[in-house]
Amino acid sequence: MVSSNTAVTQAQPSSSGFRWLQLVMGIVCMAMIANLQYGWTLFVDPIDGAHHWGRAAIQFAFTIFVVTETWLVPVEAWFVDKYGPRLVIMFGGIMIALAWVLNSYADSLALLYTAAVFGGIGAGAVYGTCVGNALKWFPDRRGLAAGATAAGFGAGAALTVVPIAKMIAASGYQTAFFDFGIGQGLIVFLLAFFIQPPAVSIPPKKKQLNLPQTKVDFTPPQVLRSPIFWVMYLVFVMVAAGGLMAAAQIAPIAHDYKIANTPVTLAGFQMAALTFAISLDRIFDGFGRPFFGWVSDNIGREHTMFIAFGTGALMLLTLSTWGHNPVVFVLATAVYFGVFGEIYSLFPATCGDTFGSKFATTNNGMLYTAKGTAALLVPAASIVAASYGWQAVFVIAVALNATAALMALFVIKPMRRAFINGNEAAAAEETATSAKTA
Repeated sequence: MVSSNTAVTQAQPSSSGFRWLQLVMGIVCMAMIANLQYGWTLFVDPIDGAHHWGRAAIQFAFTIFVVTETWLVPVEAWFVDKYGPRLVIMFGGIMIALAWVLNSYADSLALLYTAAVFGGIGAGAVYGTCVGNALKWFPDRRGLAAGATAAGFGAGAALTVVPIAKMIAASGYQTAFFDFGIGQGLIVFLLAFFIQPPAVSIPPKKKQLNLPQTKVDFTPPQVLRSPIFWVMYLVFVMVAAGGLMAAAQIAPIAHDYKIANTPVTLAGFQMAALTFAISLDRIFDGFGRPFFGWVSDNIGREHTMFIAFGTGALMLLTLSTWGHNPVVFVLATAVYFGVFGEIYSLFPATCGDTFGSKFATTNNGMLYTAKGTAALLVPAASIVAASYGWQAVFVIAVALNATAALMALFVIKPMRRAFINGNEAAAAEETATSAKTA
C-alpha cells in the first residue's frame, strides 16, 4: 500500500512571512464559526423557554450541526483540491450567516434543524479548509499550525460570550442569532478572497526520532484501508464525545446544579458561575490547542495525547464529585477544555505525519468525521442525566478518556511507527527494483 506521490519540490522558504499571514487569516475565519458550536449552549434554555420544545429536542439540532459539519468535510475537501480554498470558504461564509438568520426566525423544530444543517455545512467548509491549508503550509510545525488554527475555533467564542449573553437578555435570542450571524458570515466571506495554498508542496522535515513523519503521500482510499486510521478514529470518538457533551450541556448542567447565577470571584474578576465558566473555557481551550500542538512537536504526538487525555479524565472525575461547588465548577471545566481542545491539533498533525501532505486536507477531513460520530452521543447524555443524574454521564466520560489515554501510548504509538517504517521500506524496495529493471 504505497503511493508514488512524494512531495519533492521546494516551496517558499520556511522563514517566509506569507505563510504566517495565511495562518492568521485561517485563525480569524475559524473564530467566526466558533459560536455555532460553543455559543450554542447560551441559546438552549431561551429557546426552550420561548417554545417549550424540551432540551433533548433542541439539543438534537446541535447534533445535526456537528454531524453535517464533520461528515461532509471530505466532500468539501474534494472541492478544495479541485477549485482551491477561496470558493469553499466563501460558500461557508454564506451558509453560516444563513443558518443563524434562519435560527432567528425558527418557530418550529423542522426549521431549527434545517438551520443546523446549513450551519454545519458552512462551518465544515471553513474548518476543514483552514486546517488543511495550515497542514500544507507548515509540515515542519504541524502541531503548532493545526493547534493555532483550531484555537481560533476553540477561543473564538471567548470574546463574544458576554456580548451574546447580554444581547439575549436585553433583546432576545432571536436578535442575537440575526446580528451575530450576519457579522460572522460577512467577515469569513471577505477573508476568503485572500486565502490560498502553497504554490508547490513543502516537504516534511524529519527532525526528531520521537516525531516520525512519512515520506510517502497516501491517497484517501489507501488511508481508509489502513488499520491505524481506524484506531485513531476510535480514540478521537472516545475523547470528543465527552467534550461535545460538556460544550453543549454546560449551561443545563450549571442550572441543574443550581449554581448558574452564583457569583464567583477569581483573580479580581467576578461573574456569574456559568458566564465565568464559559468565558474561561474558551480561553483555556484556545490556549491549549496551540500549546499542546507545540508540545507534541517536541515530545511526540502520543505522549502528548496521554498527558492530555489523562488530565481530562481527572477533571471530569472532579466535576462528577465536587461540581456543585461553583468555584470548582468554573476551574475544573476550564482545565478540562484546556486539555480537550488539543484533539483538534494533535489528530490533524498525527494524520499529516502518518499519511503525508499532498492529500492532507481530504485525509484529515475523513478523520475529522469522528467528531460527527461522537456528536451522536450528545442527546444520549440528556437522557442518561434525566434517569441517573449528571454524575453518571461524567463517569462514562471519565472511562472513555482514561481508556483513550492508554490506547494512545500502548496502541497508536507502536502501530503508527510500524506503519510508517514498513511502508517506507516497501517504497525503497520498489524504487530499487524499478532501478534494476530500467
